[in-house]
Amino acid sequence: MKLLTTQDENFKKEFDELLKRGHMDMQSVSKIVLEILDEIKRDKNSAIKSHIAKFDKWEPKEDSDLEISKESMKRAYEGLSEELKSALELAYKRIKSYHKKQKPTSWLDYEKNGNVLGQKVTPVDSAGLYIPGGKAAYPSSLLMNAIPAIVAGVEEIVVCTPAPNGELNELLLAAMHLCGISKAFKVGGASAIGAMAYGTQSIPKVDVITGPGNIFVATAKKLVFGEVNIDMIAGPSEIGILADASADTNLLAIDLLSQAEHDEMASSILITTSMDVAKKSIQSVYEWLKKLDRRAIAEASIINRGAVIVTTSMDEAIDLMNQIAPEHLEVVTKNPFELVSKIKHAGAIFLGSYTPEPIGDYIAGPNHTLPTGGTAKFYSPLGVECFMKKSSIISMSKEGINEIAKECALLAKTEGLGAHMHSVLERV
Repeated sequence: MKLLTTQDENFKKEFDELLKRGHMDMQSVSKIVLEILDEIKRDKNSAIKSHIAKFDKWEPKEDSDLEISKESMKRAYEGLSEELKSALELAYKRIKSYHKKQKPTSWLDYEKNGNVLGQKVTPVDSAGLYIPGGKAAYPSSLLMNAIPAIVAGVEEIVVCTPAPNGELNELLLAAMHLCGISKAFKVGGASAIGAMAYGTQSIPKVDVITGPGNIFVATAKKLVFGEVNIDMIAGPSEIGILADASADTNLLAIDLLSQAEHDEMASSILITTSMDVAKKSIQSVYEWLKKLDRRAIAEASIINRGAVIVTTSMDEAIDLMNQIAPEHLEVVTKNPFELVSKIKHAGAIFLGSYTPEPIGDYIAGPNHTLPTGGTAKFYSPLGVECFMKKSSIISMSKEGINEIAKECALLAKTEGLGAHMHSVLERV
């Protein structure tokens, strides 16, 4: 694991390399993804079945084989242990409670002259949720994507998830039942994105597609944007940690590994003002690695994409972290709330030594679908607004239009739009 200090002669070069962590070579897969999308658009279900046989290693014979039955969802839910069912329901309750507070409302503003201006907020008619299922199954991602759509009031929610060898995770099925999902399909990768963007005989066309995925999924989402809306282009998982000398290095290490175990391309970066904390954290990382089931994945991530940086001050540490703009940011300092105002860019901020990143992945309440690769500089976490749209409301009274018609007509005339000008002037 790299150990850097801001005083190193080659620090800027090393740090610039870290900033490139979010780069996805979409160009290298664009041709393949475009072919997949074109096949879906042209051949619909038959293309999906062909792609499943090629990539997921099972062969659906009938269109109905693509569907996930509500009965299987209910059976999986009822088959959960009471302990696991309780945990899933608690996560659902907390996530829903948090997202209810996000829901925007319509409003009207009445001017004295009788004009009415406002905004009408309505949900999209349909949403497509992509739930990954490659290296691991993610029931938590189903909750995080479905619940804000439910809170928004989306009428039709469609779920697509890959089923390697035709098999699905039982907890994922149980989560679908808990969320009341009625349309779900065993389709993954770029094929699923194409199916939800264009529609097939089985899978309805949707208005917005959300959910994380690999580079093929991310590229497909980028290519269908405009045909549908999307939440964001998400890359590999990442964590940034700001720590001072008070931090527990054992906890810092396992928190770094909590993201490293996701993917070999995941990024884990600790920035601290203490050299002692830096060295002990690296030592603890390697001690923890010996105990992990996903050691090979986590170790590759830590060696190739991990780093510990020692700074001369906390302000310098925060400046570097703002440049990184991490997906997850833990602030493990003596007084973490004092630093919040200085943090400009992060998908989610976890404050204090009792707030590990995984608590946000599952049960805290805020959404875990977050911007990665530095895109937290301009993207926000997935939320209720992603499933809603706004319409402006304008109503002019006779007095109201008289007050501003002259200026409006002048602006229209200046732009050379005569019909615009007369449209206004004919009313005054």
